[in-house]
Amino acid sequence: MIGCLLVAGCKKTEQSVAPKPWEPTEAQPKLQSIKLWIGAEEMPAEIAVRPKEIQTGMMFRTNLDENAGMIFILPYPMRASFWMKNCTVPLSAAYIDPEGRILEIHDLQPHNTNAVMATSDVVKYVLEVNQGWFKQKNIEPGTMMRTESGSLRQTFNQ
Repeated sequence: MIGCLLVAGCKKTEQSVAPKPWEPTEAQPKLQSIKLWIGAEEMPAEIAVRPKEIQTGMMFRTNLDENAGMIFILPYPMRASFWMKNCTVPLSAAYIDPEGRILEIHDLQPHNTNAVMATSDVVKYVLEVNQGWFKQKNIEPGTMMRTESGSLRQTFNQ
């Protein structure tokens, strides 16, 4: 999704595999943003909601502002899986339930094509930030997220 993507597949090195016709080959333009509150912390986040936006995420981008992120709106609650193919920025990903509660936080390593699978099967949103941001801000599983319009469910009409 941000440099990561929902994936089902096997481990392959990027050098040995040419991009598939449906795989992104360049960074996507900046997406529409929204202001999030993660616990007491405020953050602007780009919104990835369309399949191509979710698939491309942070791929091919070379930086992410210190206090910014990208939130992925998944089509339905699922056992999400993200990887870091074509991502150069180390990221942390929070897997979030439909109510906006952080379920899990995972560190993602640049260019790692091993999928990081959620342990929960009710992930509806994923927030990617610079690696270590959650730890630095003392944000842990159980923390609630919201927007200026209310809950994530209210904001995204889910």
